[in-house]
Formats: sequence, structure tokens, C-alpha cells
Amino acid sequence: MLHSIQFGSKEIIFSLSYSDRKSLGITITPEMDVLVKAPVDTALENILEKVKKRAPWILKQQSFFLTFYPKTPKKKFVSGETHLYLGRQYRLKITVGLKNEVRHRGSYIEIITKQKTKAKELLNLWYRDKAKEKFATIAEPFIQKFRKYNVDPTAIFVQEMPTRWGSCTPKGKIILNPELIKAPKHCIEYVIIHELCHLVHRDHTSKFFDLQTREMPDWEKWKNKLENLLA
Repeated sequence: MLHSIQFGSKEIIFSLSYSDRKSLGITITPEMDVLVKAPVDTALENILEKVKKRAPWILKQQSFFLTFYPKTPKKKFVSGETHLYLGRQYRLKITVGLKNEVRHRGSYIEIITKQKTKAKELLNLWYRDKAKEKFATIAEPFIQKFRKYNVDPTAIFVQEMPTRWGSCTPKGKIILNPELIKAPKHCIEYVIIHELCHLVHRDHTSKFFDLQTREMPDWEKWKNKLENLLA
């Protein structure tokens, strides 16, 4: 039997079953389904209340399992291959030259290199440089906006993270994954706003999601696009 609760702007749908047990149990499957088992004769009102209390944990577990979803095939970094930059696909053009350089021209990303085997390294360095440049520009208006909540990040850093798009430290430093530079601008804005909201509310409480929705009403759309685009 399916039921749901509302946690901030997030709806959590769960499957409910009853059994001869002493306490309520919640399981999150690798497919991110929420399974709730309750003792026989437990009032639905009590079950909904307990599920709502565990909502932050449920969302955290679902996010964890999402990181194991199939990834796109590995890139070969050869001419003609397509690569993302700010949400658009660009064809790679690799040219042997006397220096190492990456240029963004029209519908191409051109890599000039002494050795073609260095193409991957050069492109990743270019992505990282672009991430540092673009993230700071994109973040600035939102940083100004969040000052009304008495928060002001101490710095914006770019750092590779295997399972996160962004994070923030207790001292207010916001860290962003350079892979984000491949996503559309609104996806990058979503991650920045998400981390700024964490400077106001540290955990994924209903107040956190309410604030995130207030500052970006369509955040779920861009969260889903990000996860589908770069999965």
C-alpha cells in the first residue's frame, strides 16, 4: 500500500506493510524505493509522523544510492568526440602543435598539443580553469542575495569530489565540483543555492527545503537535469 508525506517541498512516497514486529522499520532499496514495515494495528497517523521524523535520513540514503547509478561510457578524447560545456555539446578537435593549449571556438573545443596522449589532461585542466572563473561569476549575485540571512561564504573553492556536486564547511567555505562546468548554468545555480542554504540550515530539515524552494522555486527540475545529464 502506497502512502506519502510532505517534507518541505519534497514528497516522500513509501510502501507500507504490516507484520508481527515490535517496532517500525524503514528500508531504502538501491532503487531508492522507501519500504516501511509497521507492527500490526499501528495507527497510520503514528506511522506518518515517524516517517516524517526520519525524512532527512531517507533523503540522504536516496542520494547515496543515486551515486551508484550507471555512468555514461568513458570518453576516448579523440577528434570528433562530443564533450559538454555549460550544458551544450561541443565536438573535440585535436591538433598537434608546438605548444599545449585549449580553445573554445564556435561548436568546437580545440586542443593543441605536442602529444595527443595529453588531450585528456589538457581538457580537464581547461575545465578546471573555466570552473574557477565561471563559478565565481555565477555565485556572486546569490551571495549578495543571501546576506539578508546573515550568511556570507568565506570563499568559493573548486575541488574534485567523487560523490558530491558541492559541499560547505562549518567555517563557511563553499566547495564545488569542477564537473559542474559541463552542466547548464541553472544547474550550477541550483548547487550554489543548495550550499548557501546549508550556511543557514546545516541539515536537510523542512526549513532547509522551504528556504531552497523560496530562493529557487524550480530547483527540483534543475537537480534532476543535473543528475540525468552528468550521471
